[in-house]
Amino acid sequence: MTTSQIAQSATTFPGSTRVEMVMGKPVSVDIRTALPARELTPLLDDAFAWLRWVDDTFDPARQHSQISRLNRGGTIEQVPELIEVLHRCDELRKATGGWYEPRIGGVIDPSGYIKGWALERLSRALSNAGAGDHRITAGNDIRVRGSSAPGRPWRIDVRDPRAGTVRKIVFAHDLGVATSGGSSVVDPHTGQLADGLGSVTVIGPDLGVADAYATAIYAMGPARGRRFATDLARSGPYETLLVTKDGQEHATPGFLHQSTTHTRLAG
Repeated sequence: MTTSQIAQSATTFPGSTRVEMVMGKPVSVDIRTALPARELTPLLDDAFAWLRWVDDTFDPARQHSQISRLNRGGTIEQVPELIEVLHRCDELRKATGGWYEPRIGGVIDPSGYIKGWALERLSRALSNAGAGDHRITAGNDIRVRGSSAPGRPWRIDVRDPRAGTVRKIVFAHDLGVATSGGSSVVDPHTGQLADGLGSVTVIGPDLGVADAYATAIYAMGPARGRRFATDLARSGPYETLLVTKDGQEHATPGFLHQSTTHTRLAG
């Protein structure tokens, strides 16, 4: 099902927003750059064609996906993106000390990275095509570039995936935001579901990397996760908000600097 709307007013850029079901959830692509409809429509068509291709290629639950074929030891196509994703997943496994693990029980599953990677690639493609002002939202993964209106950054509500409340509000012109905790995350060392934290949000310049870090920190649990998040912030551009199961928040300084506190019921 597809919903399209043209958003034009004195307070926003002209542009177009489309929402489609991809990867089992509604995905929104909101372009604010002033482009004619003859350019916006094919851009959005291509955007969702790309996301469907990613889902068809990387979903291990799809019998004919390349990942599924690889897990069965079958013949796979020579897909450069597949090599890229598997290589990057291995790098992230090492960077997180094995807490982001794309291979559990002998099964390759790039979940926790692939959605963020797909949105990050799409964001770059939109920018290269001249649509530099946009927001892409897929569940708890968000990628923004440019401005939401002339001179205005994008406002991003960081929601608690369990309680539905807005924990923080982040304002940015160029940022990836990934939250883990709304779906099952497996502790790769025990094979059991991780349940020590309420949620983990990581912000940074690459949504795929932020997605993997959020997954890994959630799997680590409160104490180890806080230490890793602190070290991560000291060494690079990724900042973290951890929410414990009892609702306490622990944020790295850079996260606090870029956000404001605002807790309310989802609506």
